[in-house]
Amino acid sequence: MVFCSLRPWFGVMLYSLLIHFLSFQHCFADGNSTLVVNASFDKENARRIPQSFHGVFFEEINHAGAGGLWAELVSNRGFEAGGPDNTLNIYPWSVIGNESSISVSINHTSCFERNKAALQMKVYCGGLKPCPYGGVGISNPGYWGMNFEQGKRYKVVYHVKSETKFDFQLSFTGIDVIKVASNTRHVFGDKKWKRVETIVEAKHTNHYSSLQITTTSEGTFLLDQVSAVPLDTHMGHGFRNDLFQMVADLKPKFLRFPGGTYVEGDHLQNRYQWKDTIGPWEERPGHFDDIWNYWSDDGIGYFEYLQLAEDLGALPIWVFNAGISVHEEVNASALAPYVQDALDGIEFARGSPESKWGSVRAAMGHPKPFDLRYVAVGNEDCWHFNYQGNYLKFYEAIRSANPDIQIISNCDASSAPLKHPADLFEFHIYTDSNDMFSKSTQFDHTSRAGPKAFVSEYAVWKEDAANGSLLAAIAEAAFLIGLEKNSDIVQMVSYAPLFSNINDRRWIPDSIVFDSCKLYGTPSYWVQKLFIESNGATFLDSTLFTTSSNKLIASAIIWENSTEKKKYLRIKIVNFGTATESLNIHINGLNSNVQQFGSTKTVLASTNLMDENSFLDPKKVVPQTSSLENADKYMNVILSSYSVTSLDLLI
Repeated sequence: MVFCSLRPWFGVMLYSLLIHFLSFQHCFADGNSTLVVNASFDKENARRIPQSFHGVFFEEINHAGAGGLWAELVSNRGFEAGGPDNTLNIYPWSVIGNESSISVSINHTSCFERNKAALQMKVYCGGLKPCPYGGVGISNPGYWGMNFEQGKRYKVVYHVKSETKFDFQLSFTGIDVIKVASNTRHVFGDKKWKRVETIVEAKHTNHYSSLQITTTSEGTFLLDQVSAVPLDTHMGHGFRNDLFQMVADLKPKFLRFPGGTYVEGDHLQNRYQWKDTIGPWEERPGHFDDIWNYWSDDGIGYFEYLQLAEDLGALPIWVFNAGISVHEEVNASALAPYVQDALDGIEFARGSPESKWGSVRAAMGHPKPFDLRYVAVGNEDCWHFNYQGNYLKFYEAIRSANPDIQIISNCDASSAPLKHPADLFEFHIYTDSNDMFSKSTQFDHTSRAGPKAFVSEYAVWKEDAANGSLLAAIAEAAFLIGLEKNSDIVQMVSYAPLFSNINDRRWIPDSIVFDSCKLYGTPSYWVQKLFIESNGATFLDSTLFTTSSNKLIASAIIWENSTEKKKYLRIKIVNFGTATESLNIHINGLNSNVQQFGSTKTVLASTNLMDENSFLDPKKVVPQTSSLENADKYMNVILSSYSVTSLDLLI
């Protein structure tokens, strides 16, 4: 009896001696801390991290879609970018030839009712006066260069009209003036619009080509809706393969789209209107993104976003306009058209093929409804005077027509309850690294009785982030660990922005940076990859004992490899301090043994806090994985200063 009563005391003493020994053994580290993980849990009552915890947020910003993920190579393909009254502005098209040989203007007699602008070319040479060598015409640079790769094929479509017969050449020319691909056409002058479709094959590789349409025939010609797209887009759905794969590698469980402030517009006339983005691409009027100051042909429209989510295996989260732009808003009495647009958009996504808007979706090639379960009413609109009233109008209409749809409010309920009903509330944060680290406790005291939290935009920015620094990524990792700890109230989380064309970095930093042919992930991208397996994982309680001035944060989960069906206990630790740390780990209640073979250690760190990735060194700051030879229930790891460490213990 006496011996049995000493067993608990003996275990505590043994553990204390073990910790003391490990601390002594690693006395060369600047600090010593202990993490105790409770791995015993009831399978039926285990806390599961939501299956949809980590996802991505796509906004049309930094030419993320137009000139990015959407593989269309021609910029301003319909000549609409100058506006409905434009007659002279053809940007970014340019004229080949001087004024004595050619003049161009915008003619509003196109065959497309919603896109009346067309390019008119008057060619003065080619009769008695020979044209210059190579002819005259127009050129389009695409989005800072068109990527052509030898042996690949490209689909080219254009619409042309002429009163006289003429020949013209359509070619793609590199900056070295070498023609990468070309096609010559003869047009009959029957005064009718003709759609021409052809396939060209690249004879050379040039990553920064331009499209040239030239002729040596005298006369007046009209041209409209000029498109060039690689044939090898993802699944033929129009998405640039390498950029799609970078997103797919994050294994997102949801896709929030299309904004962001892009949804609002600076003024309501330039808000995102989904009905203008569906149907044949030639019939889409496009619109000026007056928030980010560039034209969008809306080739990647509402249908394509839904398709993108499906291709990624992610749930779509549609953000629609709430009758509010940055500088304008309507009140509830004038909101009916906006509410109807939202209801129609839901029907387009998930209505039967026989319904009014479901039939439009079916005609576009997708009779099966998309799996739309979430909608967000506006973006960052809670501070607007009319938001609360407008929100309720949307909420009541959507709840009545689609009671299963989860409705997301822009108003933050992390510190105080909402004043209106909602299934989820949004939380956005852009801040410095120290504040981001401290925000790991943001939801520690949030009421569990109200709606769930959707952290739909977060990032370290400005000086601490530069163009995408290690410092920013480490602070964000700490924030994500905090969200993981609070995943009983936090339902979903996504970084912002996702993409940036390096030629138009209006908002920095970003997750993925690219140009016409290259790309890389910032350190923030690689941090997101460290959290992929948290989706649907079992969260384990853990306690961190440290004297390191609260510069450490850790979490533990159990996850299963989907291919090999092996289980791992993952421990993630952020050291946000300047000192190296010795961390003693004690895992309680684990029924199986930790297998050294197959256990790994992954570390994100670098020699300089402000180190970044770039085209010249795209993997300067990426996680490094090695085998974990001392993997055990009782073990010690050394944590580098300013680092993220992820331990995967095979169990």
